[in-house]
Amino acid sequence: MAVTLADVATRAGVSAATVSRVLSGNYPVAGATRTRVLRAVEELQYVVNGPASALAAATSDLVGILVNDIADPFFGIIAGAVQSEMGEGPAGGTGGQKLAVVCNTGGSPESELTYLTHLQRQRAAAVVLTGGAVEDEEHGAAVAARLRRLAAGGTRIVLCGRPPLAPAAGEEGKGSPEGGAGDEPDEGDGIVTVAFDNRGGSRRLTEHLLSLGHRRIGYVAGPAHSTTTRHRLEGHRLALGEHSAGLLAQAEHFTVHGGDYDRSSGYDGALELLRRVPDLTAVVAANDTVALGICAALRDQGKHIPEDVSVAGFDDLPFSADASPALTTVRIPLHDAGARAGRLALGRETPPPGGVATVRVELMVRASTAVPAGRTD
Repeated sequence: MAVTLADVATRAGVSAATVSRVLSGNYPVAGATRTRVLRAVEELQYVVNGPASALAAATSDLVGILVNDIADPFFGIIAGAVQSEMGEGPAGGTGGQKLAVVCNTGGSPESELTYLTHLQRQRAAAVVLTGGAVEDEEHGAAVAARLRRLAAGGTRIVLCGRPPLAPAAGEEGKGSPEGGAGDEPDEGDGIVTVAFDNRGGSRRLTEHLLSLGHRRIGYVAGPAHSTTTRHRLEGHRLALGEHSAGLLAQAEHFTVHGGDYDRSSGYDGALELLRRVPDLTAVVAANDTVALGICAALRDQGKHIPEDVSVAGFDDLPFSADASPALTTVRIPLHDAGARAGRLALGRETPPPGGVATVRVELMVRASTAVPAGRTD
């Protein structure tokens, strides 16, 4: 049974008129009262709907872009590319201009849900969620519910760099290129995904190191409970297992978990790897920023790159080619992916078959994994 305005009023202990005033935002309401009403709306998951609210249900010119950290080049490039599509109408005109608002979650699942609720109340024309998803069943269900409510209300939803939503109840048992069983979207939910081949890219990167003769390969993983972390680690271990059961058996000992996608995590992770495996010959990083921290730690320990230890990253962020030595990495075309997400969000590009497009990644071999003359493993 649909939740009504009267239900919200009863839960908040106010009149229906007061609820209407809070939701419209056009009348002054005491702060404590407003808080009670909004809490009731959230608890009951009330959404303005129906023919009588057709005007309120119409979408605005607002496009929300959710990022984990706008200071991280990974998110900054994607968000900038999405926003670059907002000011252009069809055929380069200006008739379809939208206002892009970047919502910085700081990696907080609670903030992600809060922003989605705000965007629903603002009747956003589109919402683009960027980067990996949090692997928590309760949070995932809450995000999926909000996104499907937004989509049902006319908001276009694009997931950029994260797996498709798990299917709604009764649609289990499907699979996807990025997420495995249960990650393929319900094709009728109107939610489009621009996925990154994190698993395949990581696999090719580790295969490259193995082809150079490396067998003692360390790995500094990203944040726990992140789909991106899991997929990249899975690709790494898939390559190890295909080469040798023994390499796969030692993989956990050669892996440092629980860091973040920042330099300090790379630095600390490299020190821990050297403590565990003093004679390691290569390190794969969760991303390029982590790789910079690894390089700094190795230098501080008197190691030369790549003469003593090779280092590889992921993403091909702008600084990667200018690092010293230049960083071997996996290139994700972040700007192109963000621009495509922007066009999909505005309905200017036809959605891909099944609602999912997987972005191709490319191995970029540079000096940080060059084989020095005379080295043997």
